[in-house]
Amino acid sequence: MFEFGRELKRLFGADTVSAPRDGLTGGDASLLELLDLRMIAKEGRAADIAAGRVGAKDQAQRRLEGAIIWREVARRSGDAAALRKAAATAEAAAEAFGRDRRPDGWARARCEQAFCAMLGAELFGDEGLNAAADVAFRDARSAARGGLSLPLADIGIAAIEARGQMATGDAQAARVAVARFAHPIAGLQSLTRRCRAARLLAIEARLVLADLLIGWGARLRDSELLAMARDEADLAAKGLDTAYEPLSWARAMALRGQAVALLGEVDGEVEVLAQAVGDLAEVVGELSREQSPLDWARTQTALAQGLQALGEAGGSERAYEQAVTCYDRAAHVLKKVPALSLRAFGASNRALCLARSAELSGDLTVLDAAESAFKIELTAITARRDPAAWALLQVNLARLYEARLDITGKDRGERANAAMALNAALDVFGELGLRSLSIVAADALERLIGGPSTTARPAY
Repeated sequence: MFEFGRELKRLFGADTVSAPRDGLTGGDASLLELLDLRMIAKEGRAADIAAGRVGAKDQAQRRLEGAIIWREVARRSGDAAALRKAAATAEAAAEAFGRDRRPDGWARARCEQAFCAMLGAELFGDEGLNAAADVAFRDARSAARGGLSLPLADIGIAAIEARGQMATGDAQAARVAVARFAHPIAGLQSLTRRCRAARLLAIEARLVLADLLIGWGARLRDSELLAMARDEADLAAKGLDTAYEPLSWARAMALRGQAVALLGEVDGEVEVLAQAVGDLAEVVGELSREQSPLDWARTQTALAQGLQALGEAGGSERAYEQAVTCYDRAAHVLKKVPALSLRAFGASNRALCLARSAELSGDLTVLDAAESAFKIELTAITARRDPAAWALLQVNLARLYEARLDITGKDRGERANAAMALNAALDVFGELGLRSLSIVAADALERLIGGPSTTARPAY
């Protein structure tokens, strides 16, 4: 699938010939998918040089193109420096356009600033960035006269509001949030004849919507919402040419696999779960780690989640072992960017898989390894910097103590340690207003006090 990109790398690779000084894509963002991470970083530097050259034609547009490239670098690598560069370049583009001189260009640059902030919130769990993105999108909407900016701003505002409602909203609120995407997506599709970028932006909007539906469906255990997520991902994938847009295809199919895996788990259908795992394994096989390390790690994590759910459904120690292997592969990439939210999520679920594997086999050495992994994670994170991730680690560490109690039938302080960890997590979840996670911790505490543990379901 990435053959064309490999040929480009052969022709313009880092170790042979430098890319043209104005870049390989000529400002066409649709061609970025053909470049691997090293080449796209070169493309960003070439865009910076082109925008700063004396006498450069339309410097504002060149800066906007550079911001789009640097945001893609950050999206593929999780590099905070690249994301800051993208945001700064988008701000410079907005200043160059001028709200009064070229309002549509200014609005598009403000949308790009907002997308940078949204990506930062997604990668690093900083909700303050979503608030900043909302302000930027509303600024863009008020200034836009037409073109791409208006539907992009509407999509961004809808996505941020849906993320904010997800923790407390019900299924009806989810459907209302979904309905808000229909008009701006149709607006982008209507622009495809005049603007090549509009088609990919419409597909990207569908992927944002699918991701939101997966989040809602997982929290509410709602099969209908998960089926809607699967269908949105399908629509996105069908609009892509895998020869020229392999990365977007992989992102769409990974989201589809996640939705189907959750459907199988919610409906208790092992065959559906197994099919989802097979589909995700196919995506992993097609996706190149060189092309996008973070997408590769995210897809490995999704495959691990599917295997984890399959292990839970069938009591399969082998499925848990395979899930641990996938989490380890993802961790190999994620360890380079320790601040990523995905890293803490993967580490905690890896330890849960080890705990369940230990319970099934009665092997305490597996449990020892899981406990050590959690404690290492806890030394790398603080409750002040990332309270939700810290509290989730406490919940899962308590689960290990509980598993040890179940296996040995002896209490050597594990019950007290588990209770301490769960109470600390409850305090944090309560302060943050995370009701669903508070319920998970409270149920675990009640189970710990009331009697033998029951099987915990892996969280997506």
